[in-house]
Amino acid sequence: MNKLPTVLLVDDDQTTNYLNHLLLTRLGVADHILVAHDGREALDLLATRCAPSAAQCPCLLLLDVNMPGMNGIQFLEAYRQLPLPTEPAPVIMMLTTSLHPRDVQRVQQLGTVAGFVSKPLTAAKVHAILAEHF
Repeated sequence: MNKLPTVLLVDDDQTTNYLNHLLLTRLGVADHILVAHDGREALDLLATRCAPSAAQCPCLLLLDVNMPGMNGIQFLEAYRQLPLPTEPAPVIMMLTTSLHPRDVQRVQQLGTVAGFVSKPLTAAKVHAILAEHF
């Protein structure tokens, strides 16, 4: 499999970001791994990285559901409003420790998420995401 150009990790937990970054680096899945600590920071990164002149839009987003400030669902609501290139659309995977049925229903209504992955992220889960979506 070819390396992905850019992956964006969105999680408020620094340890989780560190471990996920380390895992993706060891697996060699991406040329660039970006990290955002909440939904607002992720939106700002996307607005900068996905601008036509930048052309470094992440092709995979690993998004935590529960974060202070702007959580994953609020991020998705705002993300849908961004004037980003639609092709190729980034694959967005929700990372979570537990799934509340209300959250799953809301995410499905938004229709922008490729799936859910339970934490912790593992090599097997990363390979499954890559095999299915890339």
